[in-house]
Amino acid sequence: MTDLILILAIFLALFGGVATLFVRSAFDKLICLGILTAGVVLFLVEKGYLDVAIVVSLLMPVGTIFILLLLGKKQEAAK
Repeated sequence: MTDLILILAIFLALFGGVATLFVRSAFDKLICLGILTAGVVLFLVEKGYLDVAIVVSLLMPVGTIFILLLLGKKQEAAK
């Protein structure tokens, strides 16, 4: 079971990273970064770094909200 979780974490992190490179839309890049973060958090939990996983899990959504606000203001200024 542990190997399956590790393989899933690696797949999520690699898929999120590669998808982030190829996606053009800024909003889609945020979704891909969320997938990458899910893989990283899963990997951190698997290795036993629960305190780091908690910090990443708390800071990533806050950072995403700020980035979405900035992207919304950027699109309003472009109009």
